[in-house]
Amino acid sequence: MLSRSTLEEPPRLKCYRLHEHALELIPGGSRRQWMDETSKRFAYRCTPMVIANTTGWEILCPVDISATWGGGIEPDRLSISFEAGDPPCYPLACSHFGHGILTFQPGYVFRTSPGWAIWARGAPNVNKVGIFPLEGVIETEWLPFSFTMNWRFSTPGTVKFRRGEPLCFITLVPHKAIDDVAPILANIWDDPKAHAEHEKWLVSRRDFNAGLVDPNSAEARSGWQRKYLQAFGAPPETYHVTKRKLQSPKPIIT
Repeated sequence: MLSRSTLEEPPRLKCYRLHEHALELIPGGSRRQWMDETSKRFAYRCTPMVIANTTGWEILCPVDISATWGGGIEPDRLSISFEAGDPPCYPLACSHFGHGILTFQPGYVFRTSPGWAIWARGAPNVNKVGIFPLEGVIETEWLPFSFTMNWRFSTPGTVKFRRGEPLCFITLVPHKAIDDVAPILANIWDDPKAHAEHEKWLVSRRDFNAGLVDPNSAEARSGWQRKYLQAFGAPPETYHVTKRKLQSPKPIIT
């Protein structure tokens, strides 16, 4: 498998704080409460989902926040309170757009390498009852000002954001290169190699599921297939990752 050192240079990400109370920015964590609560924590067996959880950085809420929307389009229909008094930075949260949209100010100007942009969204695989994150792709290659992170109520009511909870999740996207992607639609049976690899996997999956019927079988003792985890069918030069831990932002040393 390819190592990180054999790949091209990574894009640059500079995080300019706008004030001393800019929100904390940390690498995305893999843990999710609902995943912890699944039987035998089976949700963590889905490597693509765990990798998604950690492919970016979280911007954390500094205090407990309660927001209530009474319905309607007017901004004053949404009220915000901070459960431990005033937040350390202002304005942290406001109702600017109306329509049940709660707006947060992360307190950063981000700058990325040419051709790269930031995708701002809620933390992956997190569900928040009553409100959902609005996603945006921001041209941080040139942007000289900050952006807001917005959440929209799905129904009138009250939601809470707890201290340390991600308000925003940022990751990088090849903003320029994706314009040149030309998807190709094909039949797998027209590609003998791809077809044979897929058929091999199907047989493996069928045999494994059949083995699960016997509680004393090797399949039952294993509990689940690890084909993706083991990069089943991948050539040696493939880059494959089963865990990800991004770097924390570091200050420039002058």
